[in-house]
Amino acid sequence: MTAPTPKKTTALRPIPNFIFASRWLQLPLYLGLIAAQGVYVFHFWVELVHLLEAAFGSQAALQALVTSIGYKSDIAVPALNETIIMLVVLALIDVVMISNLLIMVIVGGYETFVSRMDLDGHPDQPEWLSHVNASVLKVKLAMAIIGISSIHLLKTFINAANYDVKVLMWQTIIHVVFLMSAMAIAYTDKLLTITHNAQQPH
Repeated sequence: MTAPTPKKTTALRPIPNFIFASRWLQLPLYLGLIAAQGVYVFHFWVELVHLLEAAFGSQAALQALVTSIGYKSDIAVPALNETIIMLVVLALIDVVMISNLLIMVIVGGYETFVSRMDLDGHPDQPEWLSHVNASVLKVKLAMAIIGISSIHLLKTFINAANYDVKVLMWQTIIHVVFLMSAMAIAYTDKLLTITHNAQQPH
C-alpha cells in the first residue's frame, strides 16, 4: 500500500503572510482571559472559605456572605439559613459555569483562530475540541450563556423579596431572549450543515 504523499506547503507572499500572522495579536487577549479566570478562582475560594467559617459560627464571615449575595432581611440574621446557603452555592456554581465558559473561549478560540494545539491523542483532550470550529464554538457559547443566565434568574427568584417587580420581569425577558437566540443560532448552524452536506460529492 502506497503511503499518502504529504501536502506541500506553499510560501505566502509578504503581504498575505503579514495579514495571516496578525492572528497572533489575539494571543494577549487569551492570556488576559486566563488572568481573569485566576481572579474567578480566587473569588471562588474566598466565598467558599466564608461559607465554611459561617457554618462554624463566624459572624464576620456570615456578614461577608450576606453582603456579597445581596441578601436582605427585616430581622438580623444570627446564623446560616437555608436561603443563604442556597444563594451562596448558586453563586459558586455561577463562578464555575463562567470559568467553563472562559475555558471554551480560550481553548476553542485559540485552536480555531490562532494556532493548532496538536492535542490529538492527548488523554485530557476535551471531547468537543476534536470537532470544534467557529460555528460549533458559537453554539456551545450560547448554551453556556443560557446556563449562566438560568443560575442568575434562579438566584433572583430565591431572593425575590429584595427585588423590584420590574427587575424580575426584565431578567425573565432577557433570559427568554437568550434562549431564543441560542435556538436561532443552533437552527442556523443545522441549516448550514445540511447545505454543506448536500453540496458534498457522493
